[in-house]
Amino acid sequence: MWLSAGLVLLLLLYFMFRRFRRAPVSPNPFATDTSRAPAPLVCDQEARKQVLHKGFSANKVPGHLDAIVIGSGIGGLTAAAILAKSGKRVLVLEQHDQAGGCCHTFIKKGFEFDIGIHYVGQLHERSLLRILIDQITDGQLEWVKMDDVFDHVVLGESQTRRTYQLCSGEKNYQHCLQTQFPQEKEAIDKYLKLITMVAKRLPQLVIIKMIPLRLARFLIRTGIIHWFTSVFKLASTSVSDLVNSLTKNKDLRTVMCYICGDYGVMPRDASFLMHAIVVQHYLKGAWYPKGGASEIAFHIIPVIRKSGGDVLMRAPVQRILVNENGEAYGVTVMKGEDEINLFAPIVISDAGIFNTYEKLLPCEVQSKPAIQAQLSSVQHGMGGFSVFVGLDGSKEELGLKAANYWFIKENNIDDLFIKYFSLKDEDLIQRHPMMFVSFPSAKDPSWDDRFAGKSSMVIITFARYEWFEKWKDERVKKRGEDYENLKMGIARGLIEQTTEYFPQLKDRIEYIKVGSPLSNQFYIAASCGEMYGANHDVSRFAVETIATSRAKTPIKNLYLTGQDVFSCGFMGASQGALICASAVLHRNLYWDIGNLKKKIKKDESKKKV
Repeated sequence: MWLSAGLVLLLLLYFMFRRFRRAPVSPNPFATDTSRAPAPLVCDQEARKQVLHKGFSANKVPGHLDAIVIGSGIGGLTAAAILAKSGKRVLVLEQHDQAGGCCHTFIKKGFEFDIGIHYVGQLHERSLLRILIDQITDGQLEWVKMDDVFDHVVLGESQTRRTYQLCSGEKNYQHCLQTQFPQEKEAIDKYLKLITMVAKRLPQLVIIKMIPLRLARFLIRTGIIHWFTSVFKLASTSVSDLVNSLTKNKDLRTVMCYICGDYGVMPRDASFLMHAIVVQHYLKGAWYPKGGASEIAFHIIPVIRKSGGDVLMRAPVQRILVNENGEAYGVTVMKGEDEINLFAPIVISDAGIFNTYEKLLPCEVQSKPAIQAQLSSVQHGMGGFSVFVGLDGSKEELGLKAANYWFIKENNIDDLFIKYFSLKDEDLIQRHPMMFVSFPSAKDPSWDDRFAGKSSMVIITFARYEWFEKWKDERVKKRGEDYENLKMGIARGLIEQTTEYFPQLKDRIEYIKVGSPLSNQFYIAASCGEMYGANHDVSRFAVETIATSRAKTPIKNLYLTGQDVFSCGFMGASQGALICASAVLHRNLYWDIGNLKKKIKKDESKKKV
């Protein structure tokens, strides 16, 4: 075994040497700590528009571009900022009128609502994610820790309702679960040990995406990869199978499974590998950006501009330009009736694998076997349905907490969703098996300074794209009475369920805005209204799919970034960006961040002496 291990190590070193020898290595973007004390929050909307809403025109495009990034979600902005910190001039093109993707917010009738950033884990001091975000924002983005009980799982209805709490801190998380399920200590211990084991082996998922694909396939097809780790075997185990093997307590099973809602897959179809990544992500607690989710893009964009790049809105990319040699060399942007070609030696797409391969590439390129193989290995994820509610009253008046609430009608999520997904649209009004409720205003300490005496609530549930597909070709806000009636009927049902638990909110509702999968398709260019990109089921986490879902595409000079490279959510999309930027810069950026972390720690120690 040790001989085989030595052979694999030699092969790895050989391929890595060949890879980096052939390409010049770019400067280290994390050579120094660029974070500084945060400046005061910018509340002036005109000043914010100059950053977040800068519109596209040909004369605003910087000259001599090093890279073009399609999409301004966290995956696109992070990749662009890292390249900018390495001295590259990068242009980010966003089809919407505001930067940020799922990190953007909107303000209506005196209320602000977040679209997709409801809570983020692993932002404790000196975590890899915190250091990364500090560097790409120059330390200007502040994070506020949510309540110690950051998630409440509410099972059942009315008189049968039970509420379980999830607490921040690894020991607190374990103790909290064991206190609520005193007869299930052994099951809880086993569950958390598996979570920790997967978390420790998380770097192996990154490595398999960053080593040469030929080497990755050799390790997989020979079975050698399983000699070193069991983590990929857990990837083929469903969450339901694993959890059901640990306990017969249905409530505990549901509490162990509820966080499947954070990546949009039923427990029976979800990979335990993905599940463990998400659970581990929140073991130390949850954080929220001070000033709201739009602060994320607001503080990344200046870093991109420092190196001569820019982020431009209302710039829908129509196609990726590919020359006769099969190399990407730019993009075509639609401006009114005109098509404008922009050129750069590197093109990075944060538009998702389906949009990139099926809509943006020329037909003859789409048909390449390597591209079709990647597309066939993933499926569209589940659509989302959102209700944004403006409330009259402060968080103190309304008794709101900096926490999330998961409402689940029965203690069998799989059965609930099998029934739910088989419904026709006319049956959807009152039947919502699972929903997520959160209060952005209660999480943000700057809220009262900006929206005094008001509060905001967001309700989210799953919805199939097919329920709304017949209206997909209608203009936004002009889809007709039937569409609006269906949306508002679902919204009223969700609000009614929520106010049963929070009766103090019933007479305080001032504003309601509803988003369907078609809204996701229009505003964040989700190809089928998905919340989380490609589906995070067991098949996506097959080891071969993990290895081939990488930043470097079969098209030379074209790269993918964001959640379809690694996994969904803020953390997953950021990791996708790190992997992407590593490939573009021919650097191991994880190594660079690790070295910066050591340097920061050393400098802090010196200051204490």
